[in-house]
Amino acid sequence: MLRQRILTAIVAGATLLLVLFVLPANAALAVIIALMLAAAWEWSGLLGGVGLAGRLAYVAAIALLLAFVTLRMSDAASVALILKLGLAWWFAALVWVFFYPTAIAIPVRWLCGALVMIPAYMALVSLYSFAPAILLFALAVVWAADVGAFFAGRRFGRVKLAPAISPGKTWEGVIGGLAAVVVLLVAARLAGLEMDVAVVIPFCLAVATLSIVGDLTVSMFKRNAGVKDSGTLFPGHGGVLDRIDSVAAAAPLFALGLGWIGLV
Repeated sequence: MLRQRILTAIVAGATLLLVLFVLPANAALAVIIALMLAAAWEWSGLLGGVGLAGRLAYVAAIALLLAFVTLRMSDAASVALILKLGLAWWFAALVWVFFYPTAIAIPVRWLCGALVMIPAYMALVSLYSFAPAILLFALAVVWAADVGAFFAGRRFGRVKLAPAISPGKTWEGVIGGLAAVVVLLVAARLAGLEMDVAVVIPFCLAVATLSIVGDLTVSMFKRNAGVKDSGTLFPGHGGVLDRIDSVAAAAPLFALGLGWIGLV
């Protein structure tokens, strides 16, 4: 299982580098849209009893929202508003996970899916527009937290983080994930990336913490729907939604904070 996860991660990483640094901008945008629509299809499987027509309708609704926000991409105020809306949602989700298990009505599931995907899309496109390397840096922070949490949790995990939502996650894993982010940032600074570590490290730790909230929140919706993995596109990792849940939560904060930390 671990070997499969590693092989999938290598292939996915190589594909990502191709998309970010080789393909033209329009092609990269198309890839991001395709990922969001794939995530929308997987989310539609969490709606509960809506049938094929309902699932297709949900994907169509997300597609229309994506088209609308894409047209607003040149308006900085609109971009900031959507990113702030996304950030507000993830802070609300942080509170929500403490009260799980709770019943989640189907209309609420429809709305929450949009709140997961639309701000994430806006954030990813905004980060790519600043520079592909900045988007890669943001993703690396999330990945470092995820990898650090995985291995620290396996080795040292004892105290459950949210057993009603994700029994495998532990506080030791959280600490390991945050430690991995610090190691990544120190390595980047030593490699020559200009940054004020006194600002960037706390900020990226906040981003990493929010990425954990994203993971827990999507897991909450999957558990509510009785689903283990949202899909099977990535062997050993699950579906698109399983791979972007952490990114979806972290990206709006990272995009909003670029000016604060002096990376742009």
